[in-house]
Amino acid sequence: MRIAVVFDCLYPFTTGGGEKQYRQFAEEFAEAGHTVDYLTRRLWEGPDPVLDGVRARAIAPAYELYDREGVRLPATALRFAIDVFRHLVRHRDTYDAVIVSATPVLNVFAARAALAGSGVVLAVDWLEVWTGQQWREYSGPVMGRVADALQQLAVRLSPVALGHSAHTIQGLRANHVPHEPVRSPGLISAVRDVTPRLDTPAGAAPTVLFVGRHIQDKQVDALPPALALARAELPGLRAVISGEGPERDRVIRAAEEAGVREAVEFPGFVEEDELHRLLAEAACLVNPSRREGYGLVVVEAASYGTPSVVIDHPTNASTELIEEGRNGFVARSAAAADLARAIVSAVRGGDALRRTTRDWYEEAIRTRTIANTARGILEALETARTARR
Repeated sequence: MRIAVVFDCLYPFTTGGGEKQYRQFAEEFAEAGHTVDYLTRRLWEGPDPVLDGVRARAIAPAYELYDREGVRLPATALRFAIDVFRHLVRHRDTYDAVIVSATPVLNVFAARAALAGSGVVLAVDWLEVWTGQQWREYSGPVMGRVADALQQLAVRLSPVALGHSAHTIQGLRANHVPHEPVRSPGLISAVRDVTPRLDTPAGAAPTVLFVGRHIQDKQVDALPPALALARAELPGLRAVISGEGPERDRVIRAAEEAGVREAVEFPGFVEEDELHRLLAEAACLVNPSRREGYGLVVVEAASYGTPSVVIDHPTNASTELIEEGRNGFVARSAAAADLARAIVSAVRGGDALRRTTRDWYEEAIRTRTIANTARGILEALETARTARR
């Protein structure tokens, strides 16, 4: 097939779970023998590159996606949707199938309109499906209701809907998806050369690690007060809070107010090699996020035998990856006492917990891989093409 993957970001020019996921989808499709275009913004200098058999095509300029608070800008979401529409209208005969990310949701309407009557199979990939309350908290009472209504309509206009967690599948059904969505087995990357650290270094101060953007939904400011409580039981405990974002200053203030500023490092965004080192050396990963569509960083940490602490929240799908006491713990909330309790349990789990975490990962890479998910998507596309014929 001739396949287009549509997303406004592309790894490694931009970083994040969605970028890695769509880049890997495209690579798996190309490896299976299909011709693949990755349609995105211009994020590079010079001619369009070919990345591992995938042709990156700039269909839009490199405009900003977020405001200073980390909220997606409606104007640029609309602008990219228009660019998607223009490209697909001009190239209706170029593709047999198009996979469009529903982030942002306007992409769905653009692709559906551009491909109407063309016979091209359209699959919509849903990283998340939000509730009306989430939209109102994110975009305000008016725009939030508009966004919620658009999401409901986009779900109903998804000929082939893809989801990667039970939470997302439930959201698609609740919004009346027209056909049973395709549930992926997982999003674990191909096994890379890693050396899991399964033994606690003698005399080393244990460190907890956060990785990600500093935005409200990540609740990064919950980590310093939890660290302060955990240090009462584990005096040498330290933290590394990597990443950047509009909440960064607030997180630093939280560390100062909790009296743990000297025990916390803020390295910002780090290079891939440094990230792998941090994941390998951490006593545990702590992700107090209340909103995750999958939680890929939990898997990345587990590849090194590093357990994770996440929080129980209705919109946090990463809890589906945690087997309590085997590869981490689920805190009851992001409250300092709850989060500290889970952190202490993970750190005290020591070598035994690191070994069971790595065992969990070894099992997961046999069944929950992104390669298996890509094969399932290709089967769904072929089924849809056959049905249309």
